[in-house]
Amino acid sequence: MDFEIRRARAEEYDTLGQITAQAYLRDGLLDFGESDAYLDELRDVAKRAKAAEVLVAAAGCRVLGGVTFVPSGGPMADIARPGEAEIRMLAVARDARGRGAGEALVRACVDRARTVDGCGGVVLSTQRTMRTAHRLYERLGFARTPDRDWNPLPELDDIILLTYELTL
Repeated sequence: MDFEIRRARAEEYDTLGQITAQAYLRDGLLDFGESDAYLDELRDVAKRAKAAEVLVAAAGCRVLGGVTFVPSGGPMADIARPGEAEIRMLAVARDARGRGAGEALVRACVDRARTVDGCGGVVLSTQRTMRTAHRLYERLGFARTPDRDWNPLPELDDIILLTYELTL
């Protein structure tokens, strides 16, 4: 499948928000399902685009998936330290998976990080069950950083996000 990686356009925000929300829901990645508060964050691409760079994989006018790239020091960073960029909310539509869109989106973030002054690495968080994503990150040179694993909801003991880092 031929596709391009580019910045998301405002008229694509709703579509990408739905792709992202559905990917997390259908893959069982939201602890509270349809009532999970994070679902609103996943759908709100316009909010992300104001604070970070939102990239899409698009085939013609069809959005296949997207990712949020947080440059070094960006307000949407969860775990990035000074001098690190962060990748967030990577999602590909179910019927577009397995065609390289996810990998192309991650590569685009890495390439973008290399253009950010003072950026020496890229970090990301992932859930334990996202094994396909783990294989992708490792194939692209990311390494696990267990010392940075964290809990986004400290009031719940059983939610731990795994972290990966790529040194540029």
